[in-house]
Amino acid sequence: MSNLPISRDDAYKLVVEKIGVNNLLKHILAVEVGMRRLAEYFDEDVEFWGLTGLLHDLDYNETKDDELRHTYVTADWLKEYNLPETMIHAIHAHPGHIPCKSKLDWALYAVDPTTGFLVACALMHPAKRLDAIDSQFMLRRFKEKRFAAGASRENMAACSNLNLELDQFLLLVHEGMLTITDQLGL
Repeated sequence: MSNLPISRDDAYKLVVEKIGVNNLLKHILAVEVGMRRLAEYFDEDVEFWGLTGLLHDLDYNETKDDELRHTYVTADWLKEYNLPETMIHAIHAHPGHIPCKSKLDWALYAVDPTTGFLVACALMHPAKRLDAIDSQFMLRRFKEKRFAAGASRENMAACSNLNLELDQFLLLVHEGMLTITDQLGL
């Protein structure tokens, strides 16, 4: 377990303060659990990876109309916590501001759009539930470029940089998201 300068509870309170309780918060929580599941799979620090996911879009409300500032405001807000540079690097890398260079970077880069894609898959399914979709359903939808068009297929396919096949990656993120279906409303 990490010895991080900010607890998960304090980070969550900060996210709610900056983001509010809304669909963006659901996205952030989905990214957090997706990152935690990948950390488990890779035998990495689950708390560290989860916290990186939790904080990745902290400044979104402030920067949504100024994409170039996105993540840089977050970094300024987080300075007081003295978080490891690897976490800040992953946060900057997730929207493509700087190149991905670590497993953590590639994971956040790929997980971020995947959560929205999986929510869209669940909503498209007749059952309208996350637990109703399987890898075949996800892969079929992945090939439909107009389906969940905002979810970058290029970013999602970057899971290959983690030595994961797309279906395996989608299932891992899906497994993470299944742990919070009540919070996601799916």
